[in-house]
Amino acid sequence: MKTKEEKRAWAGIGAVVVIAVGLAFAIGSGSVLVAGIPLYALAVVYIFVIQWLAFVPAYLFQTEKFYDLTGSFTYISVVILSLLLNPIINPRSYLVMALVMIWAGRLGIFLFRRVMKSGKDGRFDEIKPSFPRFLLAWTTQGLWVSFTIAAGLAVITSPIQRPLGIFALIGLAIWVIGFGIEAAADWQKKQFRLNPDHKGKFIHTGLWSWSRHPNYFGEITLWVGVAVIAVPILQGWQWAALISPIFVTILLTKISGVPLLEKRADEKWGGQEDYEAYKARTSVLVPLPPKK
Repeated sequence: MKTKEEKRAWAGIGAVVVIAVGLAFAIGSGSVLVAGIPLYALAVVYIFVIQWLAFVPAYLFQTEKFYDLTGSFTYISVVILSLLLNPIINPRSYLVMALVMIWAGRLGIFLFRRVMKSGKDGRFDEIKPSFPRFLLAWTTQGLWVSFTIAAGLAVITSPIQRPLGIFALIGLAIWVIGFGIEAAADWQKKQFRLNPDHKGKFIHTGLWSWSRHPNYFGEITLWVGVAVIAVPILQGWQWAALISPIFVTILLTKISGVPLLEKRADEKWGGQEDYEAYKARTSVLVPLPPKK
């Protein structure tokens, strides 16, 4: 007998697939065709197939250790395959591919090392035993990849060629800033945790003294950069690809990122004078000078 949670999970899987199909064919309307099918749509299908294939051993062996690594592999492989299948050589596509690969490669390795060191990812403790709930997590990752890479994939699958120009320069500059902030924040937090004197404490130094979630700000910023690079080639329904940084912002600030971590931090350190003072003086997301 299915529980309410399992029924909701199946419904969620169905909803995710419907949204993905709409995204694939809306933005794909402006992409090149492969065997009569928009390359963009084929790319989205590929994204989900990778998640579902990875889910099988993950469920059988009850492990989430390769969840984030699978996501990074998906980003990297989908841009490479899409570029290979597009017969039109476009410098903008190579630029976007390089940026996606650099970001996904660094983050994937970082997250994989973290989960291997800790032995597990607490987000999955409750849902792993349930087939539909665990499958929903993997299916949702497919939607996450599809939305975040929407603008970049629109570039790589497009038949339109434009000189790189000012949009590419501005977008690249924004991406570099975002990537630098995210990478630096992750490194600072890693170094903080390596110090045995910091066990059980919260980080409040470096970028973390200006923002409680600087890594998320960096990630949002770098996807804004990719979207700016994509602007000159967007047409018709492809403008929907600009949902990419909007989706990342909403997800990280309202759903799965900041709210969850803020809740965990409050449960762990809430009421402590130093923690409450840190919260009062430090911006939630955008790095700003600490309040006096």
